[in-house]
Amino acid sequence: MKNSIAERVGDFLEKYPPFDLIKPKKLLSIAENVSIIYLEKGDTLFKAGDSSQDHFYMVRDGAISLIHTANNTQELVSISDVGDIFGVRPLITKENYKLTASAHEESIVYAIPIQDFQEAAENNSKVYKYLITAFATNAYDSYSAEENKEIFVDYLPNNSQDLATFQTANYTKNPITCSVASTLQEAALKMSKNKIGCIIVVDNEKKPLGIITNSDIKNKIATGLYTITTSVSNVMSSPVITSKKGLTVADGQLQMIKNNIGHLCITKDGTVNTRLVGVLTHHDVLVSLGNIPSVILKEIKRANRTKKLRSARLKTNTLLKNYLEQNIPLSHIIKIISQINDAVTKRVVELSLQKMNSKPPVKFAWMALGSQGRGEQLLFTDQDNALVFEDVPEAKYEKTKEYFLELANHITKALNKIGFEYCDADMMGSNPEWCLSLTEWKQQFRNWILQPNEKAILLSSIFFDYNCVYGERSLVDELSDAIFDALENTSAFFKFMGSNAVKSPSPLSFFRQFVVEDHDEQKDLFNIKNRAMMPLIDAGRLLILSKHVKHLNNTGDRFEKLAAMEPENKELFESCSYAFKALLKFKTKQGLLHGNSGKYISLESLTKEEKLKLKRCFKPIHDVQETLKIRFDLKNFI
Repeated sequence: MKNSIAERVGDFLEKYPPFDLIKPKKLLSIAENVSIIYLEKGDTLFKAGDSSQDHFYMVRDGAISLIHTANNTQELVSISDVGDIFGVRPLITKENYKLTASAHEESIVYAIPIQDFQEAAENNSKVYKYLITAFATNAYDSYSAEENKEIFVDYLPNNSQDLATFQTANYTKNPITCSVASTLQEAALKMSKNKIGCIIVVDNEKKPLGIITNSDIKNKIATGLYTITTSVSNVMSSPVITSKKGLTVADGQLQMIKNNIGHLCITKDGTVNTRLVGVLTHHDVLVSLGNIPSVILKEIKRANRTKKLRSARLKTNTLLKNYLEQNIPLSHIIKIISQINDAVTKRVVELSLQKMNSKPPVKFAWMALGSQGRGEQLLFTDQDNALVFEDVPEAKYEKTKEYFLELANHITKALNKIGFEYCDADMMGSNPEWCLSLTEWKQQFRNWILQPNEKAILLSSIFFDYNCVYGERSLVDELSDAIFDALENTSAFFKFMGSNAVKSPSPLSFFRQFVVEDHDEQKDLFNIKNRAMMPLIDAGRLLILSKHVKHLNNTGDRFEKLAAMEPENKELFESCSYAFKALLKFKTKQGLLHGNSGKYISLESLTKEEKLKLKRCFKPIHDVQETLKIRFDLKNFI
């Protein structure tokens, strides 16, 4: 008799990675043992600090929040949506959970038994590589990495050209060892002296007998199970898992996951019967896979021609595609791609300065505007930029401006060659209107703020999201101070901005159908940017400006800051942040798929689940627009 429930579970699993990489018969064996968990909104699945369980999870319906807690403060790290996996830590390490998982809304979750999964996915490197990535993103301590200014380790695609995965693994050649006659104290002193996390216990012929890690010391000594003077044989994990020289990164990954270990002993013939020659650690695997953003950034910094910068930026699109395919959280993706975009622009300015006949006459700053200014530019888009230069005496003004306009022309021309199209509205630093002295910029912004009209609001929506990419940051800071000083003296400007933020109707019609375009070229297409993303961008900008918060441009970050500032509206603002990231991710995927900006989407090409995901993002748009109407008294102003 067929198990219809298991078949339905299997049908769902096979739609998503890594289960789409598993053969149907084996996938059904997993599905037969999957537990189905129903969660009300707010229910907790596991908490930070809980012991690892014998399964990991996948979202069937709804959404699961992953929350980091520090100093009694909770911060939303990411939200796992339909088809996303999370709680992968038990597959990789025995450490406790680092994050808390709770239902963001009414949800159904599949609990996947680890043992059944491992048996079904045995020797499938693509499956395990995907899970390694999931672990490194969903369970990775991103907070520590941010503090250390590290770049998130990325992974390359699963194909025969994946050189990083199938290259020979680099391992530690001269591992620290101790004899089986040593005491734990002697072994620990060696570990401390050499600043290492493990030591290999060997016999007289240097054959590996066991391994001691920091976890062993914590679990067996600190708990009082053994004294510090006990023999290493009482504490070590034995037998060790071994492999021979020449193993690939993929082989190392497989053995570590299969045996639930973080260290692999390399011996002369690959068995415990020959001399130890090295140790491969989980860290070595990550390094071997390649810190691609670092490589790209180095390539950008060393580039001496626009052609090389274009090549480096094109690699970023491949990197972006791989990130999205492996479900890396968008917050990580945004930070990495934004850093690369800014590095490209900075190098373009440096190369453009080399083309000038003289050094800049005064200090200046190059500002990225729009999506790049917000740190949301994932695909190639048109340019939005501006230049501000230090005030000069009137007699020197024309010559100074002439210099910076020539420089700006070099910059925008190079950016265009790299792939960033010229702005159709000419909102670029090469336009005399947007290449101004600090005083001129201050007056420009003051006019927009104190004498608001439709054009001023349109320009403000672009120019208020700026970021200093190159040059004298103090000029940009002074400009920000002037903007907020002007905002203190007006309330009408906020009403104009509010009116602009709520003018876009709901992306759904009365009958909950998508509102599509009705003109020729885009007829029946859904404009995800204008109808879904821009209302959130405009709302986030208005609300954060009204709170007088400086230097916070990213839409997702703006809403998360608002959630912290207004606990009573935390749920709304967090939903807005999540919705915007989901929409940006969706737009980016569509752009990569069709080789365009992803702005216009053919609804016929979407699955039912994709349409449901989109519709889930629309409710926060309506809710935040209603909040704006009340907060800024827009009822009689619209």
